[in-house]
Amino acid sequence: MAARRTATRRAEPELAQLLRGYSIEVTTHSRSAVELCRAHLVPGTEVYIAFVPGETHHAVVATAAGLRAARFVPVPHVTARSVASFTQLSDFLARLAGEADVTRALVIAGDLEQPAGPYHSSLELLRTGLFQQHGIRRIGLACYPEAHHRIDRDLLDQALLAKLDLVRGAGLEAWLVTQFCFEAAPILQRVRQLRELGIAEPLRVGLAGPADRRTLWKYALHCGIGNSIRALGTQVDAVANLLARRTPDPIVRELAAAQRQDPGLGIAGIHIFTFGGVAKAATWANDLLAAAQAAAR
Repeated sequence: MAARRTATRRAEPELAQLLRGYSIEVTTHSRSAVELCRAHLVPGTEVYIAFVPGETHHAVVATAAGLRAARFVPVPHVTARSVASFTQLSDFLARLAGEADVTRALVIAGDLEQPAGPYHSSLELLRTGLFQQHGIRRIGLACYPEAHHRIDRDLLDQALLAKLDLVRGAGLEAWLVTQFCFEAAPILQRVRQLRELGIAEPLRVGLAGPADRRTLWKYALHCGIGNSIRALGTQVDAVANLLARRTPDPIVRELAAAQRQDPGLGIAGIHIFTFGGVAKAATWANDLLAAAQAAAR
């Protein structure tokens, strides 16, 4: 344990590298999303725009355009199950490119039980060829550190490899983003598994930003987070202790220490799920980055 703590302390340069250029997530439901980003993020930050239940494609385009005008890099979610038709998808991508100069997108299946149209999976969206047609050259793909609550791990691996083959074959670039979880071990295990599969694309580790335990329980249950949810304690504890904030410092430090020991992990950075708390998430990341940079000097 002492050796582990020492390794973690020595990984300040890797910690700073992971935090430098972090990406963050917003929703269009907050009218102040662009203003919050302007107040707390450096220009050039990648800002993902989540497509949450009740979302509209028009609102995503407007938010993307606002972020681009504020000198951020908009990364909209394009969710298969929320697309009603080929024509709607083409129009959405055309508007993202034309009105917000979007060149990268996170392509996911989405959580709707009943798809709005003909698309059930991100692979089906990619097969349309519409992303490259509209100048979106970089494709983000989701992966899961813990067992998915609906899909077998082998099927997920097969689907991910198929998507990567399609993206590469189309001359596009891919990167990976992990779902958040609450322990470093399953993240590192999954990264090593992906590398063993021959997947060399850059990978961003998804982390839950600062939030009270009740909020984390809510989103963890919704997203089907697996065994690492035990790190939050019991749900009774979470509800009883509403003011207790939880930050992902220990996870980031363990990731940095692992990257120091094995640069081949290829962890390109972190992506912060904010759960609506953009200011808190950005302040946490900025403060930890500043401390790591100072310690690394």
